Amino acid sequence: SAWASERRYLACRGVRAMAGASGTNERRVGRMRAVLGQRLAHVHCAVEAVYHRHNVSAILRTCDALGEHRVHLVGSRSMKVSKGPARGAERWLAVHHHEDTAEAVEWLRRAGVALWVADLAPDGGAPEAVPLDRPVCLWFGAELVGVSPEARAAADGVVTLPMRGMAKSINVSVAAALALSAVAERARGLGPAEL
Repeated sequence: SAWASERRYLACRGVRAMAGASGTNERRVGRMRAVLGQRLAHVHCAVEAVYHRHNVSAILRTCDALGEHRVHLVGSRSMKVSKGPARGAERWLAVHHHEDTAEAVEWLRRAGVALWVADLAPDGGAPEAVPLDRPVCLWFGAELVGVSPEARAAADGVVTLPMRGMAKSINVSVAAALALSAVAERARGLGPAEL
């Protein structure tokens, strides 16, 4: 399948990159292969016009930690990765750069991926309610303004994290971690065919 080919390519790319590094040994190469073999193809993440690069970096690191493989940076010319500890996670992900929302939505539709936007909305459902009958992309918008009207209009559904505090607000990277974690664990429960 295309996913198996991509996984083999990434494993080879990562292993080759590390093979030239001093101190790389067979144990490390084996770990890289094992980690890449567990990448989750069923769940994508889209990040739209996020201003603060530490938030973009934190989301990329979360995706890597959860084993989610595909990340879409929308309006990505202005998105940069932090220079801090999160830097480097993007090497292990398939990061797709999209000029705008329309381009990203078209890519997802062509790939047969359902689009669920994260938004504080009365019609939103919990991450545990996102259908997994086909691959799904959770789409996160910019700080303060959220997802764009274009993304909201294209969405198959809305995912909302329950807010029980006074602020009714949560950092975008934290929201992404909570929502993606819940959906990823459910997707892993579908079995090895979804890896």
